[in-house]
Amino acid sequence: MVAGLEDFGHEVRQWLAENCPQSMRKPIEDDSDIYWGGRQASFKSDDQRDWFERMAARGWTVPAWSKEYGGGGLGKEEAKVLQQEMRRIKARTPLQSFGIWMLGPALLRYGNEAQKKEHLTKIARGEIRWCQGYSEPNAGSDLASLQTRAEDKGDHFLVNGSKIWTSYADKSDWIFCLVRTDPKAPKHNGISFVLFDLASAGVSTKPIKLISGYSPFCEIFFENVQVPKENLVGEINLGWGIAKFLLTHEREMIGGLGIAQAGSKKLSAIAIEEIGLEHGRLRHSNLRTQLAWQDIDAWSFLLTMERAKDESESRQGIGAVSSLLKYYGTELEKRRHELLMSIMGMEALGWEGEEFDDGEIARSWLRSKGRSIEGGTSEIQLNIIAKRILGLPS
Repeated sequence: MVAGLEDFGHEVRQWLAENCPQSMRKPIEDDSDIYWGGRQASFKSDDQRDWFERMAARGWTVPAWSKEYGGGGLGKEEAKVLQQEMRRIKARTPLQSFGIWMLGPALLRYGNEAQKKEHLTKIARGEIRWCQGYSEPNAGSDLASLQTRAEDKGDHFLVNGSKIWTSYADKSDWIFCLVRTDPKAPKHNGISFVLFDLASAGVSTKPIKLISGYSPFCEIFFENVQVPKENLVGEINLGWGIAKFLLTHEREMIGGLGIAQAGSKKLSAIAIEEIGLEHGRLRHSNLRTQLAWQDIDAWSFLLTMERAKDESESRQGIGAVSSLLKYYGTELEKRRHELLMSIMGMEALGWEGEEFDDGEIARSWLRSKGRSIEGGTSEIQLNIIAKRILGLPS
């Protein structure tokens, strides 16, 4: 590490030691441990509030964004040092946000200055929570066949249609949405990318209950919703390019779930507690092997993600590599939940009641299966990898 980065690392370590509460240095156990921001948001504890406010004040919710847009103004190497120091003390991310992971990068690249100033600082400060309006009942993997329409009414668009599998739409404030603005154009053309407030007249949401019992997804309906023209991002009818760019960030984000526990001894600790030791080691040799491979693969994947991000700095985004990260990350997460089920045995099958933590293990295991579907199925990702990374013939 060069001298300047060493000094910065020392500064970060000292600041984190003084400002990151001990309760924010533990693995996230459930949804209440996550702060998403937004108009409906509330803090679980004073520590969670303090941690978020201290990080936001430094712009470290989005450390690599410019200070002009609410960020920390850090260079990529400095941002990596901050990330490493947070990981060292197991500090929680102070703010999770589709605005940070997906919309922010798209606005930085395609948004005009007025849109950047209007939305990016609010994203960085957690003032507005965003959801994504992409999939429709008849437009899932074939996203470009979407039919939600936006008619040009002079000073505004009139939006009619519906979206499905819209994560946290019932808890969000605004939506970034793909709409068809030219129904006569080929399906990949005639699509535009717009932003609008979910409090607008004509918007309604309905949660979708999953097999896990959770309802993170929603149907969302638009009936004569007026969207101001200034909320069009990029050029009219050219939203497909923005959509593809944003998808690379979504897939990278979903893939990153696979390393959420990288370096953690949580699974090993649970195994020791539940199964016990024999001669100083876990009694089940097969399970020992699986846990070791899980740790090795998680750390290898973490390094791969970091390398991919570094390499993307010299290109225009991460591109098709996001499909590789999404595919492997979701498979890694599914395997982790399978391991947890194996460790807990019959107890993991409990569905209700305090003794089973209201079925948290089984419900999370079921939920993990959906990771390889959302954001583009694993089959779609493998096709992209084959064609665009390996160069295999169609």
